[in-house]
Amino acid sequence: MSELGLKPAASPHRGGETHALAALDDIIANESYTTTFSKPSTAPTAFSPQATTLLSPHHHFGSLSVRLFYHRVQEVINRPANKKRASTIPTNLIGQLLFRDMYFGAQAALGYSFAQTYNNSHVRFIPWHLPSKIDPSNGLITGEYTIDSEEAEKWFQRWKFGRTGFPWIDALMRQLRQEGWIHHLGRHAVACFLTRGGCYIDWERGAEVFEEWLLDHETSCNTGNWQWLSCTAFFAQFYRCYSPIAFPKKWDDEGAFVRHLVPELKEYGKKYIYEPWKAPIADQKEWGCLIKGDQLGEEGDFKVYPKPMFDFNERRGICIEGVKNAYHVGLYGNDPRVKDGSWRKLFDDRAEGPTEGTKGPTVEGQSGTADGDEVDVEKMDMGVDQDEREAEHKGGENK
Repeated sequence: MSELGLKPAASPHRGGETHALAALDDIIANESYTTTFSKPSTAPTAFSPQATTLLSPHHHFGSLSVRLFYHRVQEVINRPANKKRASTIPTNLIGQLLFRDMYFGAQAALGYSFAQTYNNSHVRFIPWHLPSKIDPSNGLITGEYTIDSEEAEKWFQRWKFGRTGFPWIDALMRQLRQEGWIHHLGRHAVACFLTRGGCYIDWERGAEVFEEWLLDHETSCNTGNWQWLSCTAFFAQFYRCYSPIAFPKKWDDEGAFVRHLVPELKEYGKKYIYEPWKAPIADQKEWGCLIKGDQLGEEGDFKVYPKPMFDFNERRGICIEGVKNAYHVGLYGNDPRVKDGSWRKLFDDRAEGPTEGTKGPTVEGQSGTADGDEVDVEKMDMGVDQDEREAEHKGGENK
């Protein structure tokens, strides 16, 4: 590699059929793991070794047959000694393949529009910040987006490059950028944080980052999971958000994952590892890292880690109200009012997101009206039953 002028690989993951088959053999040899695997029970903070199979990149690149994986796992599960203790669909290994096929099927049915909100019949329309620009000649996203809020753009860049000031989120985004992979529940956490659980930024922005950096990226699975986590499709319990503090503590109270990927905080005490901004200044200096500003860097003998970019509890409440209002309005991506821009008339100008004015944020030349008709929001269809019973996030593909 060095003789070719190439840098050493930053990712520990290796490709090729030889590696894939060896990894599969190791998994199948661990009969208990293969039989009892349950995705929600695997730790998103495990990194040496990881808690899941890590075979999804091989499925993506074709170095491991999905059918081979299915039959070898099924053979283990079907053994008489394993049937009673085997985990079940949708959380077991077979279930992960079925989720993968579910998303492939959804994409096959909708075509290009599956990967965007505009003109998508199954995705709820929510006026997120940083909406995609649309090519009026074909109705497809262009790969560019409108910066309707400088603050939202700043939040997006801090999220993307792992400097939000929330160590759990930053550790995950740094792992994604460095290794090309993060655990499924980690993907849940950063996706929820960017969309309905903090930033209120369009899920399409996050999907683009994942497309750029994930080794196992599949358009169908990536898109479907972002729609799931943004509660625009597949999942509707938008009031359930992943806390960047409480959730990782459940899995890694000592903060080993954060210390590994956010090394500037490695000396911090357990009490403050997920909330370093609460540490007394004297302790920050003792541990060699100051919490200040919005950038990473150094100040004299100290490293600098940014303050959190917002109050999470406050932002979570704002986001929940925003999504709740959008659910009440009840638009989907193929609604004529979404396509002509007149959706703005249904949202208060003070609402979160780019709601002011009449012109749509996405398509050049929109009139912003729908034949001049006024719409009574109170008489519109709510769309789904907002059942507030708790439910597990079980969605995902084989990771």
